[in-house]
Amino acid sequence: MTETTLLWLRRDLRLSDHPALSAACEGGPVIPVFIYDDLADDLGAAPKWRLGLGLKHFATSLKDKGSRLILRRGNALENLRALIRETGATRVYWTRQYDPGAVERDTDVKSALKQDGIDAKSFGGHLMFEPWSTQTKTGGYYKVFTPFWKTVKGREVEAPLPTPGTIPAPDSWPDSDRLEDWGLGAAMRRGADVVRPFVRLGEQAAQSRLGAFVGQIVDGYDASRDRPDQDGTSCLSENLALGEISPHQCWHAGLRAHEDGKDGAETFLKELIWREFAYHLMHHTPRIVSENWKPDWDAFPWNEDERKAEVLAWKQGRTGIRFVDAGMREMYVTGRMHNRARMIVASYLTKHLMCHWRIGQKWFEDCLIDWDPASNAMGWQWSSGSGPDATPYFRVFNPVTQREKFDPNRDYVDRWIAEGKSDPHEDALRYFEAIPKRWNMSASDSYPDPIVAADRGRKRALDAYENRDF
Repeated sequence: MTETTLLWLRRDLRLSDHPALSAACEGGPVIPVFIYDDLADDLGAAPKWRLGLGLKHFATSLKDKGSRLILRRGNALENLRALIRETGATRVYWTRQYDPGAVERDTDVKSALKQDGIDAKSFGGHLMFEPWSTQTKTGGYYKVFTPFWKTVKGREVEAPLPTPGTIPAPDSWPDSDRLEDWGLGAAMRRGADVVRPFVRLGEQAAQSRLGAFVGQIVDGYDASRDRPDQDGTSCLSENLALGEISPHQCWHAGLRAHEDGKDGAETFLKELIWREFAYHLMHHTPRIVSENWKPDWDAFPWNEDERKAEVLAWKQGRTGIRFVDAGMREMYVTGRMHNRARMIVASYLTKHLMCHWRIGQKWFEDCLIDWDPASNAMGWQWSSGSGPDATPYFRVFNPVTQREKFDPNRDYVDRWIAEGKSDPHEDALRYFEAIPKRWNMSASDSYPDPIVAADRGRKRALDAYENRDF
């Protein structure tokens, strides 16, 4: 007998190395479905827009395999039950997610469907190791990255699964919403046209990115990953965020490069494990996405008022600190930001401006097409000092000397800052095409003086830290 399976898609928009899809194809007809529920609706402007692009592209990939993507909006359980009634499906499969909201939703869905007599099953695929599968020698979870890395780096990572030869189709398809009716890109407004050329959409583009990285870049990755003025990273975060490529595929490509003697490959593997570590922590301490991971930071006198002029200047890339401003503008134009710049802009907000990391976390949630709940929370708490394995409170990045070290020829800041230049880079000008008109900014404006100078901000931060008992 064959059984119809609803394949409930979320952040797994690919055909290859997709355990839930592969398992579904073994049993009979498969109906892929995406449900636009409250968790998806709560996404920020850029990640929601990028999700819409990803869904549209993946629907085409399914069509090429003789399948379809069914779209429904509303409560996940209610929609799955409705589809079960309409199709006679007896199985619902999905890829696990690990953020607190998704865990609560998926637990409720699995329990309810099983009570209904449905084979409800979740699969891995978004991570290489399930967060509960790695423990310290005393049985707890890892709170520091280095021992976590030493524990898992030698573990066998499952080989990627091939793309199914066929995706069995049902005799008839249920009705589907129209993606364009959801308006997933509405909040992007005019910024969508600016960011779109920088998007690398879908599974094939992700695989091309990975191939180019391991073939041309990874050998010098140790140094190039810190240079925002160079094309020295994989740029795969955008595709990993929506599951257009799997971490298993990235790992095995990096491992082959390491075995071939490419110097930067182990560092790339470490970066993949850092992503796993962020999920490991989010699973064991879900408070990391919304609260100080270290509770003793709750009393720290951060500013939490987003209306302050300093916060707006930071968001607008008008702090007067060129490395900071370049990073913020890169994000607004491309939807991504170089990791070295992320560290600098985060340190500047939380330490020089003494603002709560949640302000920055929220802004990134709205602006990043590669937004990831675990990595974003981990990155902000690491930078602010309130998180696990964080920068020590006395480490305050100097954004001026950081620019001199990692952008020595000023190529990065010149690419993104237009003010004061007779012939600005086209990307610097694109920034003014993307920003809200209410900001009333133009390339002809004068570049501002620093709102908080690097040395003064560092001293203010250290005075505040040293007056606390950590």
